Amino acid sequence: MASDKEEKIEEEDQNLSDEETSCEEPSNEIAKLNEKIAELEENLEKQEEKTNEYVSYSQRLQADFENFKKINEKQNKEIIKYANENLIKNILDSYEDLGRALENSSNYEELKEGIELINNKLKDALKKEGLEEIPTKGEKFDPFKHEALMVEADEEIENGYIIQELMKGYTLKDKVIKYSKVKVCKK
Repeated sequence: MASDKEEKIEEEDQNLSDEETSCEEPSNEIAKLNEKIAELEENLEKQEEKTNEYVSYSQRLQADFENFKKINEKQNKEIIKYANENLIKNILDSYEDLGRALENSSNYEELKEGIELINNKLKDALKKEGLEEIPTKGEKFDPFKHEALMVEADEEIENGYIIQELMKGYTLKDKVIKYSKVKVCKK
């Protein structure tokens, strides 16, 4: 019997030591979980800092872009406002010449000569800016360059060709800004 008692005591000792070990295991697991939570919280804080940096950077970029747009709009308004400055400077000389011709001409011939010089000077100034006359003499009617105001049958001129220029037309750097008004042959 003593051996049964001893066995029971040993069994109980074994059970107690197993319980102690199993009690230690959950506390180890809790410690590991607490470490993992602390590590995750630290990573979360780092990610939140990065996110805040990106948001701040994005806001600065947006503000810079808005400032750029405002500056660009202001520059465009200035460019448009003074776009014709060079042309006006060139025409001013001719304008002043015209005034001098009117003041200093004593007869028709002097006035005519002065105005012809001014006309040539104006033509050159406008040509420098890219203005060209649209040719009409001997040309076939082109609705993209000419406006037919009249039609007339003419035996000497081919059908669809211009008979007479009624008003000059002009292009500015390859863009038609004023159509030539013409009389066209239609048989």
